[in-house]
Amino acid sequence: MSRVLILSLIFRPDNVSTAQIMGDLALDLKNRGHDVFVITTKPHFNDDVEALAIQPLYTHWGKLLQKSNYHDIKVLHVWMPRKGKSKLLRIIAWLGFHAVSTLAGFFSQFQPDVILSPSPPLTIGISAALVGMWHKCPFIYNVQEIYPNVAVNLGVLRNTFAIRCLQGLELFVYNKAKALVVISEGMANHIRARGITENKIHVIPNFVDVEDFRPLPKVNAFSRRYDLHEKFVISYAGNMGAPQGLEILIEAAHLLRNEKRIYFLMMGDGSEKSSLIEKSQHLKLTNITFLSYQPYSLMAEAYAAVDASFVSQAPGTSKDGIPSKVYRIMACARPVIACTDPDSDLALLVAKTDGGVVVPSGDSPALANAIKQALFQREVWLEKGLKGRIAILKEYSRSTISERYHRLILELQKQNDKKLTL
Repeated sequence: MSRVLILSLIFRPDNVSTAQIMGDLALDLKNRGHDVFVITTKPHFNDDVEALAIQPLYTHWGKLLQKSNYHDIKVLHVWMPRKGKSKLLRIIAWLGFHAVSTLAGFFSQFQPDVILSPSPPLTIGISAALVGMWHKCPFIYNVQEIYPNVAVNLGVLRNTFAIRCLQGLELFVYNKAKALVVISEGMANHIRARGITENKIHVIPNFVDVEDFRPLPKVNAFSRRYDLHEKFVISYAGNMGAPQGLEILIEAAHLLRNEKRIYFLMMGDGSEKSSLIEKSQHLKLTNITFLSYQPYSLMAEAYAAVDASFVSQAPGTSKDGIPSKVYRIMACARPVIACTDPDSDLALLVAKTDGGVVVPSGDSPALANAIKQALFQREVWLEKGLKGRIAILKEYSRSTISERYHRLILELQKQNDKKLTL
Protein backbone atom coordinates (compact mmCIF):
# COMPACT_ATOMS: atom_id res chain seq x y z
CA MET A 1 0.00 0.00 0.00
CA SER A 2 0.96 3.68 -0.11
CA ARG A 3 2.48 6.13 2.33
CA VAL A 4 0.01 9.04 2.23
CA LEU A 5 0.73 12.53 3.53
CA ILE A 6 -2.38 14.63 4.17
CA LEU A 7 -1.48 18.31 4.14
CA SER A 8 -4.57 20.21 5.25
CA LEU A 9 -5.34 23.58 6.83
CA ILE A 10 -7.82 21.89 9.14
CA PHE A 11 -8.14 18.42 10.58
CA ARG A 12 -9.59 16.79 13.66
CA PRO A 13 -10.04 17.62 16.51
CA ASP A 14 -11.30 20.84 14.87
CA ASN A 15 -15.06 20.62 14.48
CA VAL A 16 -15.84 21.84 10.98
CA SER A 17 -16.90 19.70 8.05
CA THR A 18 -13.60 19.61 6.11
CA ALA A 19 -11.73 18.63 9.29
CA GLN A 20 -14.15 15.79 9.88
CA ILE A 21 -14.10 14.65 6.25
CA MET A 22 -10.30 14.58 6.17
CA GLY A 23 -10.21 12.80 9.53
CA ASP A 24 -12.63 10.12 8.39
CA LEU A 25 -10.80 9.72 5.08
CA ALA A 26 -7.43 9.40 6.83
CA LEU A 27 -8.81 6.66 9.08
CA ASP A 28 -10.42 4.82 6.17
CA LEU A 29 -7.17 4.91 4.18
CA LYS A 30 -5.32 3.58 7.21
CA ASN A 31 -7.87 0.78 7.59
CA ARG A 32 -7.31 -0.11 3.92
CA GLY A 33 -3.63 -0.65 4.62
CA HIS A 34 -2.11 2.76 3.84
CA ASP A 35 0.43 4.42 6.12
CA VAL A 36 -1.02 7.89 6.80
CA PHE A 37 0.67 11.01 8.23
CA VAL A 38 -0.99 14.41 8.68
CA ILE A 39 0.34 17.98 8.80
CA THR A 40 -2.29 20.55 9.72
CA THR A 41 -3.00 23.41 12.14
CA LYS A 42 -4.08 23.44 15.76
CA PRO A 43 -7.87 23.73 16.13
CA HIS A 44 -8.83 27.34 15.42
CA PHE A 45 -12.33 27.26 13.94
CA ASN A 46 -14.35 25.69 16.72
CA ASP A 47 -13.39 24.12 20.01
CA ASP A 48 -14.93 20.71 20.54
CA VAL A 49 -14.15 19.79 24.15
CA GLU A 50 -15.15 16.17 23.65
CA ALA A 51 -12.95 15.79 20.55
CA LEU A 52 -9.99 17.45 22.26
CA ALA A 53 -10.32 15.11 25.23
CA ILE A 54 -10.09 12.12 22.87
CA GLN A 55 -7.31 13.64 20.77
CA PRO A 56 -5.22 15.91 23.05
CA LEU A 57 -2.35 17.97 21.64
CA TYR A 58 1.20 17.80 23.02
CA THR A 59 4.24 19.98 22.41
CA HIS A 60 6.59 18.98 19.59
CA TRP A 61 8.51 22.12 18.58
CA GLY A 62 7.19 24.10 21.54
CA LYS A 63 3.91 25.88 20.80
CA LEU A 64 4.89 26.41 17.16
CA LEU A 65 4.29 22.77 16.28
CA GLN A 66 2.27 20.36 18.38
CA LYS A 67 1.43 16.71 17.86
CA SER A 68 -1.50 14.41 18.44
CA ASN A 69 -2.57 10.86 17.75
CA TYR A 70 -5.72 10.24 15.76
CA HIS A 71 -6.53 6.52 15.86
CA ASP A 72 -2.81 5.68 15.61
CA ILE A 73 -2.27 8.25 12.85
CA LYS A 74 0.47 10.75 13.68
CA VAL A 75 -0.71 14.35 13.32
CA LEU A 76 1.42 17.51 13.49
CA HIS A 77 -0.39 20.79 14.29
CA VAL A 78 1.10 24.16 13.32
CA TRP A 79 0.09 27.04 15.60
CA MET A 80 -2.79 29.15 14.27
CA PRO A 81 -4.75 31.95 16.00
CA ARG A 82 -8.47 31.58 16.54
CA LYS A 83 -10.63 32.46 13.56
CA GLY A 84 -12.11 35.91 13.98
CA LYS A 85 -8.99 37.60 15.30
CA SER A 86 -7.28 40.41 13.35
CA LYS A 87 -6.94 39.86 9.61
CA LEU A 88 -3.29 40.91 9.68
CA LEU A 89 -2.52 38.32 12.34
CA ARG A 90 -4.31 35.66 10.34
CA ILE A 91 -2.38 36.49 7.17
CA ILE A 92 0.90 36.27 9.08
CA ALA A 93 -0.24 32.99 10.66
CA TRP A 94 -1.22 31.56 7.24
CA LEU A 95 2.22 32.41 5.89
CA GLY A 96 3.74 30.81 8.97
CA PHE A 97 1.63 27.69 8.50
CA HIS A 98 2.81 27.30 4.91
CA ALA A 99 6.44 27.78 5.91
CA VAL A 100 6.37 25.43 8.91
CA SER A 101 4.21 22.77 7.25
CA THR A 102 6.44 22.77 4.17
CA LEU A 103 9.58 22.38 6.31
CA ALA A 104 7.90 19.65 8.35
CA GLY A 105 7.03 17.91 5.08
CA PHE A 106 10.64 18.18 3.95
CA PHE A 107 12.38 16.99 7.09
CA SER A 108 10.01 14.61 8.84
CA GLN A 109 11.03 10.97 8.71
CA PHE A 110 7.86 10.19 6.79
CA GLN A 111 8.59 9.61 3.08
CA PRO A 112 5.26 9.89 1.22
CA ASP A 113 4.31 8.10 -1.97
CA VAL A 114 1.32 10.39 -2.51
CA ILE A 115 0.26 13.73 -1.00
CA LEU A 116 -3.40 14.69 -0.55
CA SER A 117 -4.10 18.38 0.01
CA PRO A 118 -7.58 19.94 0.23
CA SER A 119 -8.42 23.58 -0.44
CA PRO A 120 -8.97 26.20 0.83
CA PRO A 121 -6.63 27.96 0.90
CA LEU A 122 -5.47 27.94 -2.69
CA THR A 123 -1.92 28.56 -1.51
CA ILE A 124 -1.74 25.16 0.16
CA GLY A 125 -1.21 23.81 -3.35
CA ILE A 126 2.21 25.52 -3.39
CA SER A 127 3.27 23.69 -0.21
CA ALA A 128 1.98 20.41 -1.60
CA ALA A 129 3.88 20.96 -4.86
CA LEU A 130 7.13 21.80 -3.03
CA VAL A 131 6.89 18.81 -0.67
CA GLY A 132 6.00 16.60 -3.63
CA MET A 133 9.07 17.77 -5.57
CA TRP A 134 11.26 17.20 -2.51
CA HIS A 135 10.08 13.60 -2.12
CA LYS A 136 9.59 12.99 -5.87
CA CYS A 137 5.96 12.03 -5.38
CA PRO A 138 2.67 13.23 -6.89
CA PHE A 139 0.06 15.28 -5.08
CA ILE A 140 -3.71 15.26 -5.26
CA TYR A 141 -5.31 18.70 -5.01
CA ASN A 142 -8.78 18.30 -3.50
CA VAL A 143 -10.84 21.31 -4.62
CA GLN A 144 -13.47 22.01 -1.96
CA GLU A 145 -14.09 25.58 -3.18
CA ILE A 146 -13.07 27.45 -6.33
CA TYR A 147 -10.66 30.24 -5.49
CA PRO A 148 -10.33 33.12 -6.21
CA ASN A 149 -13.86 32.90 -7.66
CA VAL A 150 -15.52 32.79 -4.23
CA ALA A 151 -13.87 36.03 -3.11
CA VAL A 152 -14.48 37.73 -6.46
CA ASN A 153 -18.15 36.74 -6.66
CA LEU A 154 -18.75 37.94 -3.11
CA GLY A 155 -17.21 41.29 -3.95
CA VAL A 156 -14.51 40.83 -1.32
CA LEU A 157 -11.74 40.85 -3.94
CA ARG A 158 -11.98 43.61 -6.56
CA ASN A 159 -8.42 44.60 -7.36
CA THR A 160 -7.83 43.45 -10.95
CA PHE A 161 -4.10 42.93 -10.46
CA ALA A 162 -4.69 40.78 -7.35
CA ILE A 163 -7.35 38.80 -9.19
CA ARG A 164 -5.01 38.10 -12.11
CA CYS A 165 -2.25 37.03 -9.73
CA LEU A 166 -4.54 34.62 -7.88
CA GLN A 167 -5.93 33.23 -11.13
CA GLY A 168 -2.35 32.61 -12.23
CA LEU A 169 -1.69 30.85 -8.92
CA GLU A 170 -4.84 28.79 -9.39
CA LEU A 171 -3.66 27.62 -12.79
CA PHE A 172 -0.17 26.91 -11.43
CA VAL A 173 -1.60 24.63 -8.73
CA TYR A 174 -3.88 22.86 -11.21
CA ASN A 175 -0.98 22.21 -13.54
CA LYS A 176 1.40 21.01 -10.82
CA ALA A 177 -1.10 18.58 -9.28
CA LYS A 178 -1.03 15.05 -10.65
CA ALA A 179 -4.75 14.70 -9.98
CA LEU A 180 -7.51 17.21 -9.28
CA VAL A 181 -10.39 15.93 -7.19
CA VAL A 182 -13.47 18.15 -7.37
CA ILE A 183 -16.64 17.59 -5.41
CA SER A 184 -19.15 18.45 -8.12
CA GLU A 185 -19.58 18.44 -11.88
CA GLY A 186 -19.96 22.22 -12.02
CA MET A 187 -16.55 22.66 -10.43
CA ALA A 188 -15.10 20.18 -12.92
CA ASN A 189 -16.52 22.31 -15.75
CA HIS A 190 -14.75 25.38 -14.34
CA ILE A 191 -11.43 23.53 -14.31
CA ARG A 192 -11.97 22.20 -17.82
CA ALA A 193 -12.59 25.78 -18.96
CA ARG A 194 -9.19 26.69 -17.52
CA GLY A 195 -7.62 24.32 -20.05
CA ILE A 196 -6.83 21.40 -17.74
CA THR A 197 -6.76 17.98 -19.42
CA GLU A 198 -9.69 15.69 -18.76
CA ASN A 199 -7.63 12.76 -17.49
CA LYS A 200 -6.41 14.84 -14.56
CA ILE A 201 -9.93 15.68 -13.29
CA HIS A 202 -11.79 13.33 -10.94
CA VAL A 203 -15.28 14.12 -9.68
CA ILE A 204 -15.50 12.59 -6.18
CA PRO A 205 -18.19 14.14 -3.97
CA ASN A 206 -17.87 14.64 -0.26
CA PHE A 207 -19.35 11.99 1.98
CA VAL A 208 -21.05 11.44 5.29
CA ASP A 209 -20.71 8.74 7.92
CA VAL A 210 -24.14 7.13 7.76
CA GLU A 211 -23.66 5.55 11.17
CA ASP A 212 -22.86 8.84 12.92
CA PHE A 213 -25.58 10.66 10.99
CA ARG A 214 -28.73 8.59 10.96
CA PRO A 215 -32.47 9.06 11.53
CA LEU A 216 -33.37 9.57 15.20
CA PRO A 217 -36.61 10.54 16.98
CA LYS A 218 -37.52 14.23 17.01
CA VAL A 219 -38.17 14.03 20.73
CA ASN A 220 -34.70 13.57 22.17
CA ALA A 221 -32.36 15.10 24.72
CA PHE A 222 -31.38 17.95 22.40
CA SER A 223 -34.94 18.92 21.49
CA ARG A 224 -35.99 18.82 25.14
CA ARG A 225 -33.01 20.90 26.24
CA TYR A 226 -33.95 23.71 23.85
CA ASP A 227 -37.73 23.22 24.02
CA LEU A 228 -38.03 22.25 20.36
CA HIS A 229 -40.00 19.02 20.54
CA GLU A 230 -43.42 20.68 20.20
CA LYS A 231 -42.39 23.26 17.59
CA PHE A 232 -42.06 23.06 13.82
CA VAL A 233 -38.38 23.87 13.52
CA ILE A 234 -36.30 25.12 10.60
CA SER A 235 -32.58 24.98 11.31
CA TYR A 236 -29.27 26.13 9.97
CA ALA A 237 -26.01 24.61 11.24
CA GLY A 238 -22.52 25.67 10.21
CA ASN A 239 -20.39 28.67 9.40
CA MET A 240 -22.15 32.03 9.44
CA GLY A 241 -20.08 33.94 6.92
CA ALA A 242 -20.61 35.96 3.77
CA PRO A 243 -20.60 32.94 1.40
CA GLN A 244 -23.62 31.48 3.19
CA GLY A 245 -25.95 34.46 2.55
CA LEU A 246 -27.90 33.87 5.76
CA GLU A 247 -29.73 37.21 5.96
CA ILE A 248 -32.49 35.62 3.90
CA LEU A 249 -33.30 33.26 6.77
CA ILE A 250 -33.72 36.20 9.16
CA GLU A 251 -35.97 37.86 6.59
CA ALA A 252 -38.07 34.69 6.29
CA ALA A 253 -38.36 34.50 10.08
CA HIS A 254 -39.66 38.06 10.02
CA LEU A 255 -42.21 37.24 7.31
CA LEU A 256 -43.39 34.25 9.34
CA ARG A 257 -43.36 35.98 12.74
CA ASN A 258 -47.12 35.63 13.17
CA GLU A 259 -47.11 31.88 12.46
CA LYS A 260 -46.58 30.72 16.02
CA ARG A 261 -46.00 27.08 15.11
CA ILE A 262 -42.82 27.83 13.13
CA TYR A 263 -39.51 28.33 14.91
CA PHE A 264 -35.98 28.96 13.64
CA LEU A 265 -32.75 27.58 15.07
CA MET A 266 -29.31 28.78 13.95
CA MET A 267 -26.25 26.86 15.19
CA GLY A 268 -22.68 27.89 14.53
CA ASP A 269 -20.37 30.87 14.48
CA GLY A 270 -18.67 33.08 11.93
CA SER A 271 -17.94 36.58 10.76
CA GLU A 272 -21.61 37.43 10.12
CA LYS A 273 -23.15 35.97 13.26
CA SER A 274 -23.14 39.17 15.28
CA SER A 275 -24.82 41.12 12.46
CA LEU A 276 -27.44 38.37 12.07
CA ILE A 277 -28.21 38.53 15.79
CA GLU A 278 -28.38 42.33 15.62
CA LYS A 279 -30.79 42.17 12.69
CA SER A 280 -33.07 39.70 14.47
CA GLN A 281 -33.04 41.92 17.56
CA HIS A 282 -33.78 45.01 15.47
CA LEU A 283 -36.76 43.20 13.96
CA LYS A 284 -37.80 42.10 17.48
CA LEU A 285 -38.01 38.48 16.44
CA THR A 286 -39.07 36.02 19.13
CA ASN A 287 -39.20 32.99 16.83
CA ILE A 288 -35.46 32.39 16.51
CA THR A 289 -32.65 31.05 18.70
CA PHE A 290 -28.91 31.31 18.08
CA LEU A 291 -26.57 28.65 19.44
CA SER A 292 -22.84 28.19 19.14
CA TYR A 293 -21.30 25.26 17.26
CA GLN A 294 -22.50 22.01 18.73
CA PRO A 295 -20.19 19.05 19.43
CA TYR A 296 -19.97 16.55 16.60
CA SER A 297 -21.45 13.88 18.87
CA LEU A 298 -24.68 15.89 19.23
CA MET A 299 -25.29 16.75 15.59
CA ALA A 300 -27.41 13.71 14.72
CA GLU A 301 -29.74 14.61 17.60
CA ALA A 302 -29.69 18.26 16.57
CA TYR A 303 -30.78 17.43 13.03
CA ALA A 304 -33.40 14.99 14.33
CA ALA A 305 -34.86 17.76 16.53
CA VAL A 306 -35.85 19.85 13.50
CA ASP A 307 -38.39 19.39 10.72
CA ALA A 308 -36.38 20.79 7.81
CA SER A 309 -32.85 22.13 7.44
CA PHE A 310 -31.72 25.17 5.53
CA VAL A 311 -28.67 25.22 3.24
CA SER A 312 -27.75 28.38 1.38
CA GLN A 313 -25.28 29.94 -1.00
CA ALA A 314 -24.91 33.68 -1.44
CA PRO A 315 -25.97 34.97 -4.88
CA GLY A 316 -23.24 34.45 -7.47
CA THR A 317 -21.30 31.82 -5.50
CA SER A 318 -23.26 28.70 -6.34
CA LYS A 319 -20.80 27.44 -8.96
CA ASP A 320 -17.81 27.65 -6.60
CA GLY A 321 -18.62 24.76 -4.24
CA ILE A 322 -21.33 22.67 -2.62
CA PRO A 323 -21.97 22.77 1.14
CA SER A 324 -21.05 19.40 2.63
CA LYS A 325 -23.67 19.81 5.35
CA VAL A 326 -26.33 18.84 2.80
CA TYR A 327 -25.12 15.22 2.95
CA ARG A 328 -25.41 15.15 6.74
CA ILE A 329 -28.94 16.53 6.63
CA MET A 330 -30.03 13.94 4.10
CA ALA A 331 -28.31 11.14 6.02
CA CYS A 332 -30.47 12.08 9.01
CA ALA A 333 -33.59 11.78 6.78
CA ARG A 334 -34.42 15.45 7.12
CA PRO A 335 -35.68 17.42 4.08
CA VAL A 336 -33.48 20.20 2.72
CA ILE A 337 -34.52 23.72 1.86
CA ALA A 338 -31.76 24.88 -0.47
CA CYS A 339 -31.47 28.58 -1.21
CA THR A 340 -29.27 28.72 -4.29
CA ASP A 341 -29.22 29.41 -8.01
CA PRO A 342 -31.44 26.96 -9.94
CA ASP A 343 -28.56 25.61 -12.05
CA SER A 344 -26.14 25.12 -9.16
CA ASP A 345 -24.73 21.76 -8.15
CA LEU A 346 -26.59 22.05 -4.84
CA ALA A 347 -29.90 22.59 -6.67
CA LEU A 348 -29.19 19.68 -9.00
CA LEU A 349 -28.43 17.41 -6.04
CA VAL A 350 -31.67 18.30 -4.27
CA ALA A 351 -33.65 17.82 -7.49
CA LYS A 352 -31.92 14.54 -8.34
CA THR A 353 -32.62 13.00 -4.94
CA ASP A 354 -36.00 14.70 -4.37
CA GLY A 355 -34.63 15.29 -0.88
CA GLY A 356 -36.14 18.75 -0.49
CA VAL A 357 -36.92 21.92 -2.42
CA VAL A 358 -34.91 24.71 -4.02
CA VAL A 359 -35.71 28.41 -3.68
CA PRO A 360 -33.88 31.19 -5.54
CA SER A 361 -31.00 32.97 -3.82
CA GLY A 362 -32.12 36.20 -2.18
CA ASP A 363 -35.85 35.47 -2.48
CA SER A 364 -37.10 35.61 1.12
CA PRO A 365 -40.84 35.45 0.21
CA ALA A 366 -40.19 32.25 -1.75
CA LEU A 367 -38.29 30.85 1.23
CA ALA A 368 -41.13 31.74 3.59
CA ASN A 369 -43.62 30.05 1.25
CA ALA A 370 -41.49 26.90 1.11
CA ILE A 371 -41.38 26.76 4.91
CA LYS A 372 -45.17 27.13 5.12
CA GLN A 373 -45.49 24.36 2.54
CA ALA A 374 -43.32 22.14 4.74
CA LEU A 375 -45.57 22.91 7.72
CA PHE A 376 -48.83 22.13 5.94
CA GLN A 377 -47.58 19.10 3.96
CA ARG A 378 -45.64 17.27 6.63
CA GLU A 379 -46.14 13.78 5.22
CA VAL A 380 -44.87 14.84 1.82
CA TRP A 381 -41.80 16.42 3.40
CA LEU A 382 -41.13 13.42 5.61
CA GLU A 383 -41.05 11.38 2.42
CA LYS A 384 -38.53 13.80 0.93
CA GLY A 385 -36.32 13.27 3.96
CA LEU A 386 -36.45 9.50 3.50
CA LYS A 387 -35.60 9.83 -0.20
CA GLY A 388 -32.57 11.88 0.75
CA ARG A 389 -31.40 9.17 3.15
CA ILE A 390 -31.79 6.50 0.45
CA ALA A 391 -29.71 8.56 -1.99
CA ILE A 392 -26.95 9.06 0.58
CA LEU A 393 -26.76 5.34 1.31
CA LYS A 394 -26.52 4.59 -2.40
CA GLU A 395 -24.01 7.19 -3.62
CA TYR A 396 -22.53 9.35 -0.85
CA SER A 397 -21.69 7.08 2.05
CA ARG A 398 -18.29 7.22 3.69
CA SER A 399 -17.27 3.72 2.60
CA THR A 400 -18.24 4.34 -1.05
CA ILE A 401 -16.29 7.59 -1.39
CA SER A 402 -13.26 6.44 0.61
CA GLU A 403 -12.91 3.48 -1.73
CA ARG A 404 -12.65 5.85 -4.69
CA TYR A 405 -9.82 7.78 -3.00
CA HIS A 406 -8.12 4.49 -2.18
CA ARG A 407 -8.13 3.43 -5.82
CA LEU A 408 -6.94 6.83 -7.05
CA ILE A 409 -4.01 6.82 -4.62
CA LEU A 410 -2.95 3.33 -5.69
CA GLU A 411 -3.11 4.32 -9.35
CA LEU A 412 -1.01 7.45 -8.81
CA GLN A 413 1.60 5.51 -6.84
CA LYS A 414 1.74 2.88 -9.58
CA GLN A 415 2.28 5.56 -12.24
CA ASN A 416 4.95 7.29 -10.15
CA ASP A 417 6.80 4.03 -9.42
CA LYS A 418 7.01 3.36 -13.18
CA LYS A 419 8.30 6.88 -13.77
CA LEU A 420 11.01 6.56 -11.11
CA THR A 421 12.27 3.24 -12.50
CA LEU A 422 12.76 4.59 -16.03
